Amino acid sequence: MSGPDRHAEAFLEMLAAERGAARNTLLAYEADLTDFAAFAKARGELPARADADTLRAWLRGLDDAGLSARTAARKLSAIRQFHHFLVRENIREDDPTALIDSPRLPRSLPKYLSESEVDVLLAAARDRPPAQALVVTAALELLYASGLRVSELLALPRAALAGDAAMLMVRGKGGKDRVVPLSDAARAAAGTMLAALKKPGRWLFQGKGSQALTRQGFGLMLKQVALVAGIDPARVSPHVLRHSFASHMLARGADLRSLQLLLGHADIVTTQIYTHILPERLQTLVQTHHPLADGAEAPARRRG
Repeated sequence: MSGPDRHAEAFLEMLAAERGAARNTLLAYEADLTDFAAFAKARGELPARADADTLRAWLRGLDDAGLSARTAARKLSAIRQFHHFLVRENIREDDPTALIDSPRLPRSLPKYLSESEVDVLLAAARDRPPAQALVVTAALELLYASGLRVSELLALPRAALAGDAAMLMVRGKGGKDRVVPLSDAARAAAGTMLAALKKPGRWLFQGKGSQALTRQGFGLMLKQVALVAGIDPARVSPHVLRHSFASHMLARGADLRSLQLLLGHADIVTTQIYTHILPERLQTLVQTHHPLADGAEAPARRRG
């Protein structure tokens, strides 16, 4: 591997072995470490010995190159974790990233579909050509019913839906397992798809040969369904369905802790992005239940 030094190689090996980091994650970290190593060496420093001034100069360079604050923050996160590893392994005593502020990120709300748009999307999925309709309907029902990540959906083995189980065991990020509920509609759609399969296979969503359906293959089907549904395909993705699941659950009264467990978030801070839905929900509660709200039947007031 060119670029990162031996310490970076050891760090990447740790990510793969201890945290079960995916290949794409490892490639992204390797690219960030290579970029930082080149910058540090140009200043006459080894990347594992770089100081806070070098880190600040590197971040300024990212900004001068026109990279967004979000991209810079992601790159800095990789370098932070690298230095945490160096300290943990006693390769260096100090952590210069502790002195570095993360780029300020613009607040962005998750994109999601309305409940009626999800209904229209599912109706369009059922109207696709039969072979595709079975697959895309089952996939959409599972995504929306359980808030799965697309990687979790496509990694489901056929055995996961054996019998009449009301719950589904999912392997999430970092190899962590969690249990998510199955709606009757999702279980029925998946069962119909499985009954129509003509050859054995390992995966619930079978791709070419013995491989699972790819993200690209499923993404293409989803865009086609969105077009038929009259929804801008740019607004529809597996992650948007996950956001829709979370937003609609919270709007209908789910609490954040339960939502955190369902989504497989390690930190509830991540789940809190969905609190954008709370103002609308609270307003509805007041309008519906407050005794002086329009349309509410106000009790007779006591006279003094």
